[in-house]
Amino acid sequence: MNKSSFNHIALLLLRLGFGGLMLTHGLPKLQKLLAGDLTFRDPIGVGEPASLILAVLSEVIFPILIIIGFKTRLSSIPVIITMAVAAFVVHANDPFAVKEKAILFLIGFIAIALLGPGKFSIDKK
Repeated sequence: MNKSSFNHIALLLLRLGFGGLMLTHGLPKLQKLLAGDLTFRDPIGVGEPASLILAVLSEVIFPILIIIGFKTRLSSIPVIITMAVAAFVVHANDPFAVKEKAILFLIGFIAIALLGPGKFSIDKK
């Protein structure tokens, strides 16, 4: 196996790992939305229901697109924005240990956006 193949496997692992772990945060929000409970934090002032819908999109729908490698770079943008808001707005006054997870996700999805999906993806780039 050549270096290029290892790079593509690494990109696949990044997509599967970060996308899959993000789903563990998004699926409870999706269940909350489907149950009709629209109470949610409103960190950017768009209203609780809109904030919940945006969170579900960026923690469920876009990570699924990233996992399968469809429009990966574009799909990473909403997730990056959500993690930046989580780390630097929602948890702005919290200790670093509280915001650390959001920062780790932020770094991972920035890397995915910069590197692209790799050849083991729908986009095959």
